[in-house]
Amino acid sequence: MLWRFNIVNCLKSITMGNITIVAYKPKPGKAEALKELTKTHVPRLKKEGLVTDREAILMEAADGTVIEVFEWLSAEAIQNAHKNPAVLQLWGEYAEVCDYVPLNTLSEAADMFAGFTPL
Repeated sequence: MLWRFNIVNCLKSITMGNITIVAYKPKPGKAEALKELTKTHVPRLKKEGLVTDREAILMEAADGTVIEVFEWLSAEAIQNAHKNPAVLQLWGEYAEVCDYVPLNTLSEAADMFAGFTPL
């Protein structure tokens, strides 16, 4: 049974990532600012040790909404982001240029194979 105890302890120590898909609807006149900000999003989270090395995917819906797919390091990293001054500043910058919208509000979400324009 010692082997089972060691396996369980090893599994508990493995950090699982969390793939996140987020949609940012630009505020009027802020589309380009949003695109530029989103290009800095994951590198800034990476600097804080909150995301994995997986490259983010950035795309645009027909209505101009920017979609980002990225990977948090863990559930704990997501919690830590909510207390991190650099992340709170970043989220404040997002609040100036966009609103967060549910993916199912995008017309593409109704398609079996939703297609978006790469950024």
